[in-house]
Amino acid sequence: MILVTGTKRSGTSMWMQILVAAGFPYIGEAFPGPWQETIGAANPRGFYESPLRKGIFWATNPDPDTGLFLFPKATRRHLVKVFIPGLVCTDYAFLDRVVATMRPWRDYCASLERLYALEDASIADRERAPARRSPLPPAVEWWFENYELIRDFATRRYPINLVSYDRLLEDPERVIRGVVGWLGGGEIEAAVAAVEPSLRSTSGAPAPAVDLSESTIALFDALHDAVYREQGLPASLLARLNEEQERMRERWLPDEEPGG
Repeated sequence: MILVTGTKRSGTSMWMQILVAAGFPYIGEAFPGPWQETIGAANPRGFYESPLRKGIFWATNPDPDTGLFLFPKATRRHLVKVFIPGLVCTDYAFLDRVVATMRPWRDYCASLERLYALEDASIADRERAPARRSPLPPAVEWWFENYELIRDFATRRYPINLVSYDRLLEDPERVIRGVVGWLGGGEIEAAVAAVEPSLRSTSGAPAPAVDLSESTIALFDALHDAVYREQGLPASLLARLNEEQERMRERWLPDEEPGG
């Protein structure tokens, strides 16, 4: 399978829109359930999500409701959106190609808060229980998920193309041509036409109030900058990420076993 991954609000929906336009078959719906009416403003062109966003493993394959089983050989060219926690759970046999996207942490926080505001408004209208959310501050959640992404592909060594959301919007034709070619080819012009930079609503967002040290914030920025510059992750940066992960885990996840 071709897995499109990242944190929430990192550009995964945009990549699904791009690759669907390029002609790849996909699993998911543009607007599951009532999403177009409730939170459609967050992604006017669709989210393209399915229950597989939680990963492709024993709990989701076969489908617990229909019994449908996805076979790795039959789905090699199929797109599916899987968030980072689901990617880590996904069976290795399905990891044919992974297109990963990363957004600057400040923009991520602002976009996530915007999504939560849309969800809260729809909850008030429909008198539903609030969606389950992480107890961690958004910036901390951004760190842990992106660290898990890096650790997972470094450990399992599947083919991955990690792209900055900012770089995609700045140079869509070059970035899309490279990714689509890496995936085996598709309709480039249609894929590029799927990008609408004008829909971006949180570019250059101010830093949210967050209880993190200046050195930690600088490392967050350095991680995204390395992805943005498309020069790989040097060993010196990886060492800093590992050291910071230990500090972050001890502070924010003190009850979790190391490596959990």
